[in-house]
Amino acid sequence: MGVFSRLGNLWKGFLSIWISDIEKEHPAIAYENAINSMVEKYTRLKTATAGIIRRREDIDARQKSSSEQLAQVEAQLAAAVETNQDDLAVVLIQKKNELTKDLADLRVELETAQKDADSAKSSLLIVQSEIRKLKAERETMLAKLQSAQARIKIQGQLDGLSVDADVQALDNVREHIRTTIAEANLGREMSESSLDSRLAALQTQAGDVQARQQLAEMKTKRAAQAAAQGQKTL
Repeated sequence: MGVFSRLGNLWKGFLSIWISDIEKEHPAIAYENAINSMVEKYTRLKTATAGIIRRREDIDARQKSSSEQLAQVEAQLAAAVETNQDDLAVVLIQKKNELTKDLADLRVELETAQKDADSAKSSLLIVQSEIRKLKAERETMLAKLQSAQARIKIQGQLDGLSVDADVQALDNVREHIRTTIAEANLGREMSESSLDSRLAALQTQAGDVQARQQLAEMKTKRAAQAAAQGQKTL
């Protein structure tokens, strides 16, 4: 094998791989190419079948013509024998034998042509059926592919592998809400830790201590009064 032949085969191999990859990415194109190829095959087979049928019809027409000629020669032969025209009868006998042989050959040929026509028509029906099956398969497989792609896309979204713009926008809103809440909490914490807040809290605590002291004094005073009252009674 020459260098150019090897390079040609290599190029064909690369081209075949490239086309195969494209068809995997675009299965509709692959199915369309296959269907078109089958339709082209059907068209060629249909033309060939038409030729076979035409040949059968030609043989059938020749057979009918030979049968008519044979009937005519047999009638002429009978008339020649009746009228003792032996020389004419001999010629007619030879012609009858030739027609009989031709008619036998035509019958065999017609039988073969009929079988060829039946086989060709059967092949046409098979290819026609394959085209219908291929079209139905295309619709089914492409529908399954779309369903599978949709499931993969949804699963990817659920797994966090693929996020649509709407979902991404929602995540941004969630983040904004959390940030706003954090800012509000920070403001509250800063307010609680400010000097004014601490002083206010201290003042509240001081008022509470003073009130408790006053309560304790009131209780002591009341106890002293009760004791004094008891002594007077004695």
